Amino acid sequence: MVRLPLPALAALALLGAAAPAAPAPGRPPTVARDPLGSPLWALHAARLFAGAPVVFDPAVRVALPVIAENQHIFPVAVDARALGGVRRIVILADLNPIPVAVDFAPGGAAPWLALRIKLDQRTPVRAAVLAGDGRWHVSGAWVDAAGGGCSAPPVSRARGDWAEHLGELRGAAFATPEGTRLRFTVRHPMDTGLVENVPAYHVETVTVAMAGHDPARLTVWGAVAEDPAFTLLFPGRPGAATLHLRDSNGREFSGRVPGPDRP
Repeated sequence: MVRLPLPALAALALLGAAAPAAPAPGRPPTVARDPLGSPLWALHAARLFAGAPVVFDPAVRVALPVIAENQHIFPVAVDARALGGVRRIVILADLNPIPVAVDFAPGGAAPWLALRIKLDQRTPVRAAVLAGDGRWHVSGAWVDAAGGGCSAPPVSRARGDWAEHLGELRGAAFATPEGTRLRFTVRHPMDTGLVENVPAYHVETVTVAMAGHDPARLTVWGAVAEDPAFTLLFPGRPGAATLHLRDSNGREFSGRVPGPDRP
């Protein structure tokens, strides 16, 4: 495990970056019937998919607990490798006040992602995958949660030490039979703006570059857990990874993670 140092830029709107352009005039949005029966599915689907066809597809594998033991750090892993030409993976919790957690463009990475999010109440948690066929492939499940994951102050705020460690990066790369698994975390309070007197402040963009592969990019919202931790999968043994992050106050953080078994 390596510890990486740091140090500044801009901001994004809640669903704007996750939503494609609006459908052409006269073209009604195509909203698939939701097998989970969520009261907000039609709203999110119309906004996120903008009329593109949507299918519910078990080929999108979403691994998650059906009961949230801790609604502040709820683990989700998405595997869309069964689909071809994946361009985007959007992870959302329908009934969260901030529904979209992350919008992942794999680039040269495999269409596989693991992270931790916040849950504010019982909700469907889903992955929506834009594949090479131009359709959104969606899968997910209901999760029982006690609530308050988005509306309670982060632990680092309560301890008061968050500013001392802001932007500290840690990461490691591991060789597996599937390729190189890269895991990294950054110290950040990931404030949602839903706590009294604490404005929204969160990581907004993450770029991961590994030699020989197009960069992977993540657009991130405050629904991702405090001190975000991401795990990506790259084909082969590509060597060192370069990380670049930017938060909503314009601060930038960069670091490097050596490849497996390399200094």
